[in-house]
Amino acid sequence: MKSIFATTALFVTLLSNQQIFAQGKRVPASLGRKEYIEVEKGVKLHVTDIGEGKPIVLIHGWPLSDAMYEYQYQYLAQKGFRVIGITLRGFGQSDRPYGRYDFDVFSDDIKVILEKLKIQDATLGGFSMGGAVVTHYVTKYNSAHVSKLALFAAAAPSWIKRDGFPYGLTKEEADGVINATLTGRQDLIAGFGAGFPAKEGNISQHVEKWLENINLQAWPYAVTQSITALRDLDLRDELEKIDIPVVIFQGTQDKLIEYALAEQLYKGIKNSYIVKFENSGHALFVEEAEKFNRELEKFALK
Repeated sequence: MKSIFATTALFVTLLSNQQIFAQGKRVPASLGRKEYIEVEKGVKLHVTDIGEGKPIVLIHGWPLSDAMYEYQYQYLAQKGFRVIGITLRGFGQSDRPYGRYDFDVFSDDIKVILEKLKIQDATLGGFSMGGAVVTHYVTKYNSAHVSKLALFAAAAPSWIKRDGFPYGLTKEEADGVINATLTGRQDLIAGFGAGFPAKEGNISQHVEKWLENINLQAWPYAVTQSITALRDLDLRDELEKIDIPVVIFQGTQDKLIEYALAEQLYKGIKNSYIVKFENSGHALFVEEAEKFNRELEKFALK
């Protein structure tokens, strides 16, 4: 009996050692890329990081997440770029700590991630509110880690009308959006999604639902705080600080960000040009995805 127990124990030990040896020889599949990066103690942001080569960093709009760039990631990676999508705190799969959700915080978080990933000479792109985020980032940090800026239907230089700036929403209209985040967020997002394309049918109902689901993932507190910060943000005097090449993508039929904002960005940024998306509304990244990807690739290669 003792012999049987001894033989069994020896067999189990040998099998265990073989498994440990096999696991030790396994080649990691992740290539060292992290899906979550800590930007301050206890706060991690979700990051999509694929491809090899010259970096393109993408910032989402409100209240989306980095998932919105699904049809950009693989295209650009296949074209020889490293593509990095950052989800801002409070949105998507990123952490949602109580605290500030403004453009200084968003810019600080981006800088930490670019430093940790050792990114240099990136093309930095931002959509809608994300366009205001990246504009603020390059002016606050003097284009650190960035050599080019791409603005996609950007809510900049000001989302609302101001003295000497008769473009965008009125303050009362913006306040109405803010109030709706507190009283009927789901209805607001549904209506917001319906207003994304230039016309009904430009994107399928499935794509519209996909975008709506991404929007609903955002933390309600962050949704309210960030859109309030956007209302209060005025970047007009900051535009002259931008000294890197800038491309401005704008749908000519955009119902959410009027074309005049793109023209004001063009006038205020000396080394910039506009790419018109004649068949797009606000959802130019899916309405004319092929053109969007091709033009972004061309800009990043310049």
